[in-house]
Amino acid sequence: MGKRATSRKLAMQALYQADTTGEDIEDVFKELFLREDYLKETEKFSEALSCGAWKERAASDKVITKLSKDWTLNRIGRVVLSVLRLAIYELKFEKDTPASVVINEAVELAKRFSSPEAGKFVNGILGAFVKEREQCSQGS
Repeated sequence: MGKRATSRKLAMQALYQADTTGEDIEDVFKELFLREDYLKETEKFSEALSCGAWKERAASDKVITKLSKDWTLNRIGRVVLSVLRLAIYELKFEKDTPASVVINEAVELAKRFSSPEAGKFVNGILGAFVKEREQCSQGS
């Protein structure tokens, strides 16, 4: 697994843990790095993603609610919700990574930590998000 893929996995795990336990995202993040040694670059990117996605989760949740037809946030599993929050944050704020890479990584995380069906759900939500953003940027 590459440095960025590892960073995304760690960020997703931190988001999930903070969401399910109510712990502070910074504390969760520090705890993750006590378990195993990672490259500093991996740690920095993971921390930026998890902290940014955590701060933006209300905005991401609005996007998810809008694009997930007939699904409330409570119906979406916490792992999948964490993956979606992370990917939406990265698509909005991390301009260095192509959208296709972000989506692919998110789908793989959903499949690995949830189910193949979750991967399809994540792909659909993120694909609709990217398409909507492209339409908005073309209209302006």
